[in-house]
Amino acid sequence: MDFILRPWRREDTANVAQYANNDKIAQNLRDVFPYPYTLADAQGFVSSCVEADETCQLFRAIEVDGRAVGSISLCLGSDVYRMTAELGYWLAEEYWGRGIMTEAVRRICREGYDRWENLLRIYAEPFAHNAGSRRVLEKAGFTLEGVMRKSVLKRRKVCDSCMYALLCEDMSPAGD
Repeated sequence: MDFILRPWRREDTANVAQYANNDKIAQNLRDVFPYPYTLADAQGFVSSCVEADETCQLFRAIEVDGRAVGSISLCLGSDVYRMTAELGYWLAEEYWGRGIMTEAVRRICREGYDRWENLLRIYAEPFAHNAGSRRVLEKAGFTLEGVMRKSVLKRRKVCDSCMYALLCEDMSPAGD
């Protein structure tokens, strides 16, 4: 399915409020992603993305048919983690299973490695039970480095999470 990965715009707020207000999305993300997801939540999120300092953060909207239907980001670490970036993402449920997120992950990782010359590693930490997100990462070339047992507390339940990483040298050439 065709989509555009682009910088956020303030006019994306209504789309975010609509598509992010889904418990199936929220249950697989950190608690900072609320449910229910209100217009005020969307305004705060979109503003933070628009105002982000791209020397250390990349926030991109995933646009399908003129609507922002998801988000993907890379955030550089600091101190001893300054040569790594964390990947985060979500996508409206109606677009799951269409290959959009796998390709979005490939694109933003390529952009991150092109933009930040000292970047060596991009990682993501999905919950172990989130099979869809894990499949996205694996299809995008990430390697499962380990399962962190009892590492997160989500909705009063202790869960495992996974460490996935994509090293610079593991990136496939553009167009693959």
